[in-house]
Amino acid sequence: MQIKVIDPRLFDWGLPDFQSEGAAAIDLVACLDDKLYIEAQAPAVLVNSGIAISFDDLSLAGLVLPRSGLGHKKGLVLGNTVGLIDPDYDGEILISVWNRNAIGTAPVEIRPGERIGQMAFVSVVRPTFEVVDEFTRKTARGAGGFGSTGVT
Repeated sequence: MQIKVIDPRLFDWGLPDFQSEGAAAIDLVACLDDKLYIEAQAPAVLVNSGIAISFDDLSLAGLVLPRSGLGHKKGLVLGNTVGLIDPDYDGEILISVWNRNAIGTAPVEIRPGERIGQMAFVSVVRPTFEVVDEFTRKTARGAGGFGSTGVT
C-alpha cells in the first residue's frame, strides 16, 4: 500500500501510524492552518487529513472512524458515522467531523496537527448475486427483524 503526503507538515507532526502494538487503526490528523471551532449541532465540516492512499488491491478498503476519546469526552464524532474509502479512490482522505453536543455548549476546538480520526483497513468481499424467488437455505430466525431474538 502506498501513501502520498499531500501536506508536508505531516513530516513534523508525524505520519499516520498505529499508536500501539495492538492498535487496529492508524490515526488521522487535522491538516489545518489555524484552530477550527466546531459549534454544537452545526452542520458537519470536512477536514483534510493531508494524505492519499493507493490500496493497489481491490480486496481492501479503509474505514474512517471517530477517535473514541474525542467522541466520549468532547462530543466530536464523524458527520457520516463511518467514512468508507473505496479501494479505487486515490484522492485526499477527508474527515467529516460533527459536534454532537447540545446547542448552547462550548464549541469543540480542533488544533492543526491534532489526531481527530482513525482509519482501519478491512477486507472487501464482492459476491455475485443470483436472483431467486425463494431462498434455498432456511434459518430459524427467518425474516424476524428488530428485536426478534430478544432485547435483553
